[in-house]
Amino acid sequence: MTARLLVLMGSGETSPTMVKTHRALFSQLGPGPVPAVLLDTPFGFQSNADDLTARAQAYFADSVGEPIDVAQFRSALEQGGFGYEAMLDQLRKARYVFAGPGSPTYALRQWEQSSVPQILADKLRTGGCVTFASAAALTLGVVTVPVYEIYKAGIDPAWLPGLDLLAPTGLSAAVIPHYNNAEGGNHDTRFCYLGEDRLASLERELPDEAFVLGIDEHTGCIFDLDAATATVVGLGVLTVRAGGRSRVFASGEVLAIEALQDAARALRTGPATSGPAGGRVVDGMTTTVRATETATDPGRLGDATNPLLDAIGAAEAAFVAALEGRDAPAAAQAVLDLEAELHAWIGDSLESDDLDRGRSTLRSMVVRLGQLAEGGARDPRDLVGPFVEAMLEIRTEARADKRYADADSLRNRLTALGVEIRDTGGSTEWVLV
Repeated sequence: MTARLLVLMGSGETSPTMVKTHRALFSQLGPGPVPAVLLDTPFGFQSNADDLTARAQAYFADSVGEPIDVAQFRSALEQGGFGYEAMLDQLRKARYVFAGPGSPTYALRQWEQSSVPQILADKLRTGGCVTFASAAALTLGVVTVPVYEIYKAGIDPAWLPGLDLLAPTGLSAAVIPHYNNAEGGNHDTRFCYLGEDRLASLERELPDEAFVLGIDEHTGCIFDLDAATATVVGLGVLTVRAGGRSRVFASGEVLAIEALQDAARALRTGPATSGPAGGRVVDGMTTTVRATETATDPGRLGDATNPLLDAIGAAEAAFVAALEGRDAPAAAQAVLDLEAELHAWIGDSLESDDLDRGRSTLRSMVVRLGQLAEGGARDPRDLVGPFVEAMLEIRTEARADKRYADADSLRNRLTALGVEIRDTGGSTEWVLV
């Protein structure tokens, strides 16, 4: 039987940071071609849905090295037709199902009366990998957050029913991606744009035994349902939050799935200084959970990791250093490095603002490189001419004094420096070779 994997990603699902994770997931599904599909429902309402689909397919083909087909289901109005049935058939046959950005509430409305939730649940029971990121990840819990409605439209914070595809793990949780988001700058956009006040309000309304499962940006959690383990991957941490307290699990941790529910119970009932959860034997190793607990959530406002912005900053710093050193080739290399980095991130639809910032930086670098070239664009003859002419005068005097050996020595030295001497018609000309 093929592996049974449920994967949650906080963001960056089509960025360079998650390439290694996607490849590892495909390899766990066994050798040979792995039928894979993109379920496009979460962004089905967007006018750029075709573009998002094409970019995701290009990412999997070019970066991950695995082709992915499209299980197109953009609206519940499509149910009952041939296309709808064909989509369901694709989902049933796929061993890797991927869904990402968009709106969680829109996706849930379209799936509500469809066979999609049952097919996904069956896949987790019989074998395959379901990888849901960002908006799609929000749908997987026992409840979900209507993010756009709260953050953009201002409705009162309230949970909506989720797919509860975490049920096979034994966890009762609300999945919150973009957990360490810092886009707000001077206002709190952590916890998928909810901020502390809204999340605290929602947390009090969770069903009994349910807790918040937060996934940082560019971070994922791989639930292996056969091994009963949870593996944290990526750049950030996985957070269990209950009773206003939190425990974080670092990238690279492998722990028993039940340790997450145990951690939630301990946070809800025990003191903030209780010992680490988990500590059970996993694959022959005792895995203890490195944890941070606070009376309220860890204050990580503005502490989000953004690898694209880091790369932009590094390229710009290298460019500035090259300019200061008047090193045009190094400056040009910094421009090329930034262009390659931006190209690698094109598939990540959630980073459009950062891509715009990168393009702006790239254009600025090109302009400054042009200014450097313009400043150094003088004819080289203008720079070396006075020196060559002075040496030629000395050579002429030597020849006039019949010091031919000295004249030939000067000519040979100039030739070695790339200056070709031409004696014609009683005059002397020179060119740079």
